[in-house]
Amino acid sequence: MKRLAFIGIGNMGWPMAANLVSKGFDVTVCDTDAARVARFVAEIGGHAAAGAAEAAAGAEAVITILPTSKQVAQVAALVKPAMAKGSLFIDMTSGQPGATRSIAADLAEVGVTMIDCPVSGGVPRAKSGELAIMAGGEAADLDRADAVLHAMGTSIHRCGAIGAGQAMKALNNLVSAGGFLIGIEALLMGQKFGLDTALMVDVLNASSGMTNSSQRKFKQFVLSRRFDSGFGLDLMVKDIGIALELGRDGGVPVPFSALCRELWLAAATTLGPGEDHTAVAKFSESMAGSALGGGNS
Repeated sequence: MKRLAFIGIGNMGWPMAANLVSKGFDVTVCDTDAARVARFVAEIGGHAAAGAAEAAAGAEAVITILPTSKQVAQVAALVKPAMAKGSLFIDMTSGQPGATRSIAADLAEVGVTMIDCPVSGGVPRAKSGELAIMAGGEAADLDRADAVLHAMGTSIHRCGAIGAGQAMKALNNLVSAGGFLIGIEALLMGQKFGLDTALMVDVLNASSGMTNSSQRKFKQFVLSRRFDSGFGLDLMVKDIGIALELGRDGGVPVPFSALCRELWLAAATTLGPGEDHTAVAKFSESMAGSALGGGNS
């Protein structure tokens, strides 16, 4: 499988598509931002397509990474007539498992198979090609996509049938979101007491309080006041919501998860659109009446 269409070259999609080009795949890129497509081809290589159907024509696999399943469904409808029987639709969006299963059933009508392969690791690991990929679909189809996925990630986890990758991704982000908030509250409490916040992060990372956020986010994006990890606050709220849908559909009581979603949603509403997900720390700071810094304040 060498000829690919890559639809959606945003913060994550650009470096992922770039890795595919660098690994020798024949990649045609498409995005709603035509100028971005032209810049990608000029800087990275590959081919430009004016639309999704044009990108998909002749491709052995179409890869999508878009904000929501709604956009994925729209793209699937556009590429469906252009995709050859036996080709593969690889959705790497953090989407809704139920919606993905509906899209897969629709594509199957023309002999196109779908797998869902959302990713974790953020922009830095998208650039390095070290993403963790959570895959859902039939084993034979995942086998076909193996080389493509390994060009973008180093850890491929086969989670189950179609939609399972996205279910796992939503639950992963729920855990990440909860860990981020509790860590920020701990830093605020420690700072009020007089502890150095950067030292606190070092101690957490050497102790049982270590999390992905303490390792990769607190110093880098919060204490630095950069708030520019490349993953939107609105997208985190979306993923937490998907996780809660899984709990609701399964009849699982999720009181802590529900509170977590309410806090993230309140932060998104208060801070407004366009914020990075690490900016949720500003919401906690506003409640505490104190801003976090690199050391004692």
